[in-house]
Amino acid sequence: MRIEKAYRKLEDTLEVSIYDTTEKEMYQPAEPVTDGMQIPFKKTLRNLPCDINIFTPYNDGEDFVIEMMGLSALERANIHTKDISGRLISQISPAFHEILHDTFYEVYKTKKTKKMRIQYYKNDKLARFSNVKVINDLGKVILISDLKYTGENRTEGENKADFIEYLSQTGSYYKINDKYSWTQGIYNIIRRSREENDEFYNIIFDLVIPEDKPIVENMMKVLDEKTPKYETVIRIRTKDGVLKYLDLSLYSKFHEDGTLRSRYGLIKDITRSSNKEMTKPIDFLLNGFKNSKKLALLIDPLDQKNYEYSKGFYNIVEEDKETYSNERVIVENIVEQDTVDAFRKLFNREIHELDETFTYNVKGDSNNQKVCEIYIEVFEFGTEEHSIGFLTDITEERKKQDALQEANEHQIVLIKEVHHRVKNNLQILNSFLNLEKRAYKNQPNIIIDHMQSRLSSLALLHEKTYNTTDFKNINLQDYIEDQDAKLRNLIGLRDGIEFTSEVKDDINLSIEIITPLLLVVDELTMNSIKHAFPDPEMKNKKISKVFRKIDANTGELIIKDNGVGINKTKKDMKQSLGCEIIKNLTKQLDGSISHIDVENGTGFRLLFPLTMEHTISQ
Repeated sequence: MRIEKAYRKLEDTLEVSIYDTTEKEMYQPAEPVTDGMQIPFKKTLRNLPCDINIFTPYNDGEDFVIEMMGLSALERANIHTKDISGRLISQISPAFHEILHDTFYEVYKTKKTKKMRIQYYKNDKLARFSNVKVINDLGKVILISDLKYTGENRTEGENKADFIEYLSQTGSYYKINDKYSWTQGIYNIIRRSREENDEFYNIIFDLVIPEDKPIVENMMKVLDEKTPKYETVIRIRTKDGVLKYLDLSLYSKFHEDGTLRSRYGLIKDITRSSNKEMTKPIDFLLNGFKNSKKLALLIDPLDQKNYEYSKGFYNIVEEDKETYSNERVIVENIVEQDTVDAFRKLFNREIHELDETFTYNVKGDSNNQKVCEIYIEVFEFGTEEHSIGFLTDITEERKKQDALQEANEHQIVLIKEVHHRVKNNLQILNSFLNLEKRAYKNQPNIIIDHMQSRLSSLALLHEKTYNTTDFKNINLQDYIEDQDAKLRNLIGLRDGIEFTSEVKDDINLSIEIITPLLLVVDELTMNSIKHAFPDPEMKNKKISKVFRKIDANTGELIIKDNGVGINKTKKDMKQSLGCEIIKNLTKQLDGSISHIDVENGTGFRLLFPLTMEHTISQ
């Protein structure tokens, strides 16, 4: 037998779980210490839809004498009143004495009513449970056991459904005539009890975090447009500060004239299975850095509570994600005082941008040092202040630099240039973010999708170039395959778009060419995603890319989609910020881009150089 106790703060209930025993096994013979009391109305008590158990304090509450046990309890334990009446709980049932004594003593001394839930498990499966109240009346301690879930008038299926709803993190609601009806599971999810006005407002959506409010707004808009069903995942923050991931399935019923008749929703708490890897706006960005061990994306690093870091951060600082706390004491492990001072200025908003290279003592250990680069920028989004940053572990690269110092000075300069170029491109992407904040201020999801794709490509480029010493011959096919895989995982699965690519020739490019080329490919792809498929119900959506050599100095990219075509979107595309970005990146690439005619959809042809005189040689 094993006994476990847990206090459920939300319900103000002591929950006791008893494993692998029966109530009969919990009783043993004992001699009476009193004659027992005569219980009036015994027949009446036995006909109540609950068990009434009566106990008398003994030795000022150190123990309790059993005066009466409820009929159901006697039957389950297969004992008689005469065998237990007048006995001490500690003698006749040491197990129940352990379970009940503290609660009985508190009720006896304070005269306050307490609640308990006693659950019996067999082979780790719930066999039965009882909700009980312990009260003080006429100097007696009385335990009332609620038999609601085990009564003869309920079927096994009803019992099981009620119990699952009562204890689980799954619930539902109905909205009819602008009034809500919430089941118990919803209150378990939001961690509070019922309130008087809950029928007049949406107690789930009012807790949605700001980043996910656009998802809810879009969902309600779609449902109001006579869509019968909508499924999504959102995040809420409960009133006591707990972040939860919820799987929503919402359904609408309409009258014949098209007006809304009713709406109901099924809601499941999937926080434990999510592991914070759900495809939500911030997580789209973090997912692009999922496999990066030496490069980390930092979302709101200056916020001590609402920060989100990619996995690379915890790998770099060697901290456990589950126990890590975003306290500024981590800055004290930085060796260079100038960098520490710069962080202090950033914390105090004396500066709004930080760009430093520093030495980091892992967990304060000077014998375990890493060399890192960090870039953080503070910006405003709407009326709120946020920050974004990148942390890079360049320890191995710094060691390579030292090893090559005497043998290959030219290679050292190349490595430094890679850092410089990646940093420049991070700044370019930040400029894109600022432009899009103005262009799409009412459509934050567009900004998030675009930034996620760009950051994924940049992370891919950054990670691969750190693992090579040849920055003039980077294989294009390797990058395109990885880029397509990221697009499929982050956008294709969500929007139902198939991405295909073909590199017909063996194309090797320098870092100067492949960086803007990948960003151009990103922008062209995002333009197709945004404009080519306006109907989310479209089937067989495809975006294809073909790369080949035109001659010894020129490469060609043909990118096509099978969407609605340029004629239907020409005005929007000419005015789009995406097209303006594509033109600027193409200019940086020293290439040219033109529209091509395709049978179905839209196509573009990009010409780009295969070789470019390296900066070091100039």
